[in-house]
Amino acid sequence: MIRKRALQTREKLVGKLPVTGELLRGSLLERTVRHKSGCPKCARGEGHQVHVLTVSYAGGRVRQFSVRRERVAEVRRWLENYQKLKDAIEAICEFNHDLLRPDAAVPRGRKKRD
Repeated sequence: MIRKRALQTREKLVGKLPVTGELLRGSLLERTVRHKSGCPKCARGEGHQVHVLTVSYAGGRVRQFSVRRERVAEVRRWLENYQKLKDAIEAICEFNHDLLRPDAAVPRGRKKRD
């Protein structure tokens, strides 16, 4: 019975997977850039707000991508889709771990006595 419920729950999770090409891994950062000279805004200490997507790779390598202001909402949505997919995959894996365990209802083999 436990196995049947786990399979049903797993199937519900699979049905809710956000399967889409709009996935993005990384972190969106907001930074302030200040020019050294010649910019009145920077001279006042305000600087310029920029958005940067940072993505970490194996071996400690990090790539950074500048994101235009008009694409920030889109990038946030893609990052959220990735996180939802990752969470759903983790939940499915946990159910699969449960499915690997022997059922309590199934009698186990007896140990031999010497």
